[in-house]
Order: sequence, then structure tokens, then C-alpha cells
Amino acid sequence: MLYVRSLAFNFVFYVNLIVQMILWTPYYFLSPRHRAWFVPKFWSHTSMWLYDKIAGTKSEITGQENLPEGSFILAPKHQSFWDAIAFFPFLQDPIYILKRELTWIPFFGWYILKMRMIPVDRGSRSKALKAVVAATRQELARNPRQLIIYPEGTRRAPGDEPAYKYGIVELYTQLGIPVVPVAHVAGLYWPRRKFLRYPGTIKARFLPPIPAGLGKEEFMERLIGETEAACDQLLIEASQAPNPPPMPPTAVKRLRELGSDTPA
Repeated sequence: MLYVRSLAFNFVFYVNLIVQMILWTPYYFLSPRHRAWFVPKFWSHTSMWLYDKIAGTKSEITGQENLPEGSFILAPKHQSFWDAIAFFPFLQDPIYILKRELTWIPFFGWYILKMRMIPVDRGSRSKALKAVVAATRQELARNPRQLIIYPEGTRRAPGDEPAYKYGIVELYTQLGIPVVPVAHVAGLYWPRRKFLRYPGTIKARFLPPIPAGLGKEEFMERLIGETEAACDQLLIEASQAPNPPPMPPTAVKRLRELGSDTPA
């Protein structure tokens, strides 16, 4: 049944995406941008509902009281496609940084451009970072917005050693706004590069914001320390659930380091 439900969810998930993009097109492109946000947020809610009903995986996101008013940086762990769609419904006017090539995809790219996301060209990292800082600063000057950036860049397996990039430090320093870390272990249930979707409850938590104005080293220490400590706790909770998901080797290794029993 796991394979059947996973296959069914993956099929319905992409059908839902395509159908909604087509059906909502007139409303989306004729509406002011603040109203048009209803469409992608509604898609996110329906995707999470389908994930629950078909794959048997609930999404439990807490800590909304830690989201500040106005502009801030949201810094989630990146383990799964789940964390790319689960958080933006909680934000008023989010911004994603993404590859410019994605804007060339029919419909999908047009939707991105409507929301004034920040496309970047592949190439020099230093040039790309400068362009991102400049574009984000321009957006924040127009309206309070929330920048979503994954501090580790690429998806990593649950329990893997942290590999935070310098980019978020530069953004934090240059933009002068708080950072909200986000902890979760969604990769246990919606693994990267796999089609299987394991049942259970994905728990994610918006952590207390790190205030603007800290030194670079102090900021990085707090970001890594607070995020990883919360992820460790969520990993332990997932491993001790009545029907825990399979633990990848990275998660098993981390649980042993934490002195927690791993499921048989």
C-alpha cells in the first residue's frame, strides 16, 4: 500500500498543480499582486490536504507567534520539496531566490514573475550574492516582505551534519532585518530524490527570531545552534512516534550521538 499511496499522491499532486495554474490564470493575472497571493497559498493548502488524505501524512507547523511584523528573513532547513511549499502561506508577502531558468517555464515562470521573485544567473557566487542583496533591498523599500532562504543551499538528509553557507550571513548583515530559523525533519516523510511518501506527522517549528545587528560570527553560531538543537529534538520525537518512518543512515548516526534509541 505504501507504493500505491505514494504513486497516487505524486500523480495527484502534479495534476493539482497544473489544473490550478490553468483554472486560476484569469483571476491571478488580473488581480492586484496582494490579492493574487490567494492562488499559490490555496494551492499549498490543497497540496497539504491531499498529502494527508492520500499519503497519510499530516503537517503540524507551530511557532507562528514567533513571526515578526514587517520584513524578515525566514531560514528553514532544506530536506524536501515539502519545505518549499509548506511555509509561505504563513507569510504576508514572501520572496524566493531562484534560478532564472525557472522563469522561462510557461505558466510556472509567469506566476513567478507576477510575484516579483528574485531570479539569479548561474555564475560567480559573489556577483550573484551582490545582485540578490540589491534586488531584495529594492523590494523591501517598496513593501514589507519576507525573504525565504535556505541557509544550507541544497537539500540534505535528516540528521546530516550541518553545512551552512555564508550567503545568509551577508544577507542578514546587509539587509539589517531579523532572521527566523525554521526546524523540521520533513525529509523523513518526503525524502529527497525518492517517490515514496511515508505516513505520519511532519512537525515543523518557527523558532524565536534572531534580532538584527549581531556580529557575523555570533549570528552564525546562534542560527546553527538554535536550528540544529530544535531539529535534533524533532528527530528524536519522530523516531519515538508509534509508527516511525524509516530512518536514513544519517538520522540513525545522529540519534546515536544524541543517546537516543533508534527504531528497530
